[in-house]
Amino acid sequence: MLLFGLSGWKHHAAVIGGEKLSEYSVHFPIVESESSFYAVQPMRNYEKWANETPPDFGFVIKAYQGMTGHLRGKHPFADTAAMFEAFIGSLAPLIAAKKLKMVLFQYPPWFECNRRNVDALRYTKDKMGDLPVALEFRHQSWFAVGMRDKTLQFMEREGWIHSICDEPQAGQGSVPTVLHATHPDLTLVRFHGRNLSGWSGEGKEDESWRDVRYLYRYSMEELAEWKANLLALQKATKEICVIFNNNSGKDAAPNAKELMRLLGIEYRGEAPGQINLFDSML
Repeated sequence: MLLFGLSGWKHHAAVIGGEKLSEYSVHFPIVESESSFYAVQPMRNYEKWANETPPDFGFVIKAYQGMTGHLRGKHPFADTAAMFEAFIGSLAPLIAAKKLKMVLFQYPPWFECNRRNVDALRYTKDKMGDLPVALEFRHQSWFAVGMRDKTLQFMEREGWIHSICDEPQAGQGSVPTVLHATHPDLTLVRFHGRNLSGWSGEGKEDESWRDVRYLYRYSMEELAEWKANLLALQKATKEICVIFNNNSGKDAAPNAKELMRLLGIEYRGEAPGQINLFDSML
């Protein structure tokens, strides 16, 4: 099964007709939430999101930045174990509603393939328990010659879902597209765009480059290539969550819908505020 969605729902208000999650869920069955990356969210947020979406809707939740080595400075928890405990606890409403597709651990460009970081991944997987967790690298060393197969075998043994990327090939701070499913049930595919000049922000003195990093519109030829890739991946995994993250220029939603059309996929969720006939009789 192929499930399509976007990174965030407010970026695309002009395209899908509103910035509410309930309005977004009419168009796509999954969404990636980034707010959890910047701060461990209160449970009430997840409870609200669960209530605003159809029963079969799913969330890809990004791991808190303190858990992936992105955080500058100290995290606001007693220790690392407490940080993981707080993060996992916050997800309770999504878990109870069966709407947590996976937690995405996206590691930074300086997270190299070495023994220390392999141990960090094992620690993380142990702390996350039985929750579905996806792994995305940003340092090319994990897929270098001689390491690619070892990395994939490690992910398979440890139970990591592979987050397969389509992104610019910008040296060590990017990874190639590796079309290999490491989990029999779930695979994640993320479209970051191919804006090579805007990817690393080299030579920029401020953070404005982040606004254009994901500025990219996939061509129909590029999407046709991915149609073939996704059909091939389906042979190795039951469900593939496809997230478009090329959102700087509002290209994510149109690209997602274009690829859905190429694959013959139609989705129409419940309209916002729609009352279920049988629920109204209870």
